Amino acid sequence: MPRPLIDASWRRVAAAGVDPGGAGGPAVLSDAEVSRLVFTGPLAPMIPVLRDRLEPVARASGQLLVVTGTDGTVLWQGGAPEVRRRADGLGFVPGAAWDEPTVGTNAIGTCLVLGTPVGVHGGEHFVDGHQQWTCAAAPLRDPVGGALLGVVDLSGPARTAHPGVLALVSAVAALAEHEVRAAHDRSLEQLRRIAGPLLARAEGRALVLAHDGRTAAATGFAGPARVALPAGLDGGHRLLPVLGPCRVEPLPGGWLVRLDDDDLSGADTAVLLDLAGDRPRLRVDAPTGSWVDVLGPRHAEILLALARAPQGLTAAELAGALFGDPARTVTVRAEVSRLRRAVGPLLATQPYRPADGVTLDVVLPGPGKVLLPGSVAPVVLALRAARGPAAGPAPG
Repeated sequence: MPRPLIDASWRRVAAAGVDPGGAGGPAVLSDAEVSRLVFTGPLAPMIPVLRDRLEPVARASGQLLVVTGTDGTVLWQGGAPEVRRRADGLGFVPGAAWDEPTVGTNAIGTCLVLGTPVGVHGGEHFVDGHQQWTCAAAPLRDPVGGALLGVVDLSGPARTAHPGVLALVSAVAALAEHEVRAAHDRSLEQLRRIAGPLLARAEGRALVLAHDGRTAAATGFAGPARVALPAGLDGGHRLLPVLGPCRVEPLPGGWLVRLDDDDLSGADTAVLLDLAGDRPRLRVDAPTGSWVDVLGPRHAEILLALARAPQGLTAAELAGALFGDPARTVTVRAEVSRLRRAVGPLLATQPYRPADGVTLDVVLPGPGKVLLPGSVAPVVLALRAARGPAAGPAPG
């Protein structure tokens, strides 16, 4: 009898049409694209820690150390040369997609689905050619915001399996996150020293943001923990998520942001909820600028429900759309409160709806792709059913 997590994974990959015989190799990114992701992507600060702590173990135990992104793309490998040669024969190489829908049940792909450490041994792999392998993977998370950034994995021939490998990989993943958090805290402290005199002279509300959008200091109000900064930010008068209209000035290592305490209405603002990719994204285009942020599944469900009810929804109606239970209004109010902290003045209340002047549109997944995989919200299930079988199966 397979373990429950393996049984659930096999059901997912079978529904995705994965061939147990392994027909069709994983797609491979170019070397240049892989290098760009390694050196400039969100895992760049963690890879040296993982390499230093785990590659000697991998070499000594005849295993392969692998780091992937959130889509399962292999970004970096190290370890025993003979095992790397065997992995090459499976297409288990930098640039390869190693998620469940591509290669079936494996520690990397299943870890990405569950967000927890996972070990997969021998015959637990879905694809026949992988059943001579053992693997143990742990998630890598943003140590400040908590978002999933990727996975670290030790894989090798089944004979190299050891009961302590999963605990080791998990511990080193936690160490890498801790060291990155410590470096981030040091950079924020340096930014605070630079910005302190500026904030002391600032009138009204102002805050200092690091380049990644984390708040280093604020005056006149508490300020959010993080702001999703638009790509290519170069200062000037901009509309920023959570904050609204602002004046942005560059600082060494970050930005000084002065809030314009004017009307924060959403006049002439276009909001696009993009559900076609691997993760829900929100794009906002306003006269003063644009920004894009990644959403959690619950916030995506809320916006989807509001987009399908332009007249607005009461707390009870939204609870029905999210949970099938109109009585869960307390939970709904808490979730919408968190969402409004992220999107600022774009949402109105009583009833919940886009603010005046805000248009909210949705991009749905293409044919054969599942809308918000894992969601069981009634609004999502109803839309999946309306789109028909080509939209993919709903979770069991």
